[in-house]
Amino acid sequence: MALQFNSILDPRGYQERRKITLAPRVSLEELKTGKILFYNNTKLGFCNYYTVFDRIKEHLRELGIENFVEYTETVRGKDAGKLKEYAQMLAKEKPSAAIVAFGDMGTSSSTTVLSIALEELGIPTVYMTAPPGTGITEGVGVYRAGHLCLCSVDIYQASTVEEIEAEVDKKWDYIIRSLTTNGKELEELARIDFKMDKIPPRADGLLPLTENLSVEEEMLLEPGAYLEEINDFFNQEHISDGLPIIPPTRARYERMMEYCPFPEDMVLCSASGPSGKEVTVKDAAIAAVMAGCKPNAMPVLIAVFKALNSPLYNLNQSVTTSHPGGNMVIVSGPIARELGISGRQGCQGPGYPANATIGRAVNLVIMNIFRSVPGICDLDCIASQAEFTYCFAEEPDLAQWNMINEDHFDSETTTVYVLKAEPIHDIIDFLSLDGHDLLDTITHCCTTLGSNNAYMPGPLVVCLTPDHGMMLKKSGYTKEMIQEHIHTYVYHEVPMVRNRGLVPVRPASFANRHPMPVTRTPKDVEVVVIGGRGGHSGVILPWALHSEGIVEPVALPDGTIAKSIEEFKK
Repeated sequence: MALQFNSILDPRGYQERRKITLAPRVSLEELKTGKILFYNNTKLGFCNYYTVFDRIKEHLRELGIENFVEYTETVRGKDAGKLKEYAQMLAKEKPSAAIVAFGDMGTSSSTTVLSIALEELGIPTVYMTAPPGTGITEGVGVYRAGHLCLCSVDIYQASTVEEIEAEVDKKWDYIIRSLTTNGKELEELARIDFKMDKIPPRADGLLPLTENLSVEEEMLLEPGAYLEEINDFFNQEHISDGLPIIPPTRARYERMMEYCPFPEDMVLCSASGPSGKEVTVKDAAIAAVMAGCKPNAMPVLIAVFKALNSPLYNLNQSVTTSHPGGNMVIVSGPIARELGISGRQGCQGPGYPANATIGRAVNLVIMNIFRSVPGICDLDCIASQAEFTYCFAEEPDLAQWNMINEDHFDSETTTVYVLKAEPIHDIIDFLSLDGHDLLDTITHCCTTLGSNNAYMPGPLVVCLTPDHGMMLKKSGYTKEMIQEHIHTYVYHEVPMVRNRGLVPVRPASFANRHPMPVTRTPKDVEVVVIGGRGGHSGVILPWALHSEGIVEPVALPDGTIAKSIEEFKK
């Protein structure tokens, strides 16, 4: 029988791309008698960015158009449904056209969804963007609308008023034509020349490899045949993280499901990211194959994606933020030991297959399903190694106090704790002779003026080495005392966090606080004992933009807490 090249599953899943009907444009004369809606997602309130609206209004007045209405409200914390509701509220103004701004950084994706909603409500819309937000607005526009009038101006935080005016002037012809032309000309103005997925995923769920590789039948007997070519194809199509992957064949996928009694079409995460797609069990399993996971890792991955889907995690914005954090996963409980997920010496580095592959699978799903691809459809300015993989465990024989699973459930329950967070920041202290001095060192490392938590208080994770954990316990510290100490003494002087960093997002009760805390309560401070002997502990600082650390138990399909991984085996 002739040998056949195994078909490979497409890790992007199926993309049901819509092409919306753009709102009919009105004539220039009708614009003069109508109303122009200006929507500011609050980003124009910083630097000299409001000049964008000022200059557009100036040009409109030159044409005799002066009836403006303006709304300012953040899109942060709003899912697609809330954004559509807000667009419906704006549409009650019955404007002839809308100018939306500003798509430069983290709010770019959500504001694109709002712009699409306005178009679907019959309002001709131009969305003003700037690098790096332009790339992600193009992606969201392609995946969720097919086309959209996007106007990118090349400005940044230090641009002067004059420079911004000059950039708007360059694009004025595009702006006014986008609001007043129809037919083929409008289609050309709204066309998005996107850099990815020009060939959408096929309905059969397979990658068109045989159409892109010249396969010699006799070579298929070679161990690892065509592995280099397959990896090159995955990288070329932006469906890999750049490291070698294991091709997700149907046979490997079926093996991956051996410890997964959940239906493959079960939705784990709601529609998010540029693609606006949901994450299913099948998506997670394909990524697990690619990442090199063992089949028994699937129940932990299911729990991770359930945790990421919590509204308190803010997944939609987290997958495209300019922040360099990864999706950190801490596994606590007996199943971590069964799977070989390590919390021992070097546990946040190389050499631990379960840590590396489980964390990698999480981030492959985010890139491939949500299409949050670095440099194209992701706002990361620099990014970090935490976005390759970020998974480790707590070890019962190292713990000096309750572990995370025991705080939330009991010692027999395995939990995952997920947090959008930076890579670990080293805390070195080889000289302190007691826990009191050591805790001062740790406290000093829990924020900087360049850290998100200086402006957005939220969770953080203190990772103590066994030596440091023993020192603190010997000095009489409980976990609660460490949490209370850090919450009390980790803060910034208010003048130091004013008008720098980023726009603060703090609880209303913090309005008149001085000094300014970086945590809201002692419970924001998680304490774990991990790693090897020695004086290098660490702190993991959060993204914290409407984003919490989420704990989820590893459970069977009926919700029963699993005591062993073998309970999942089919």
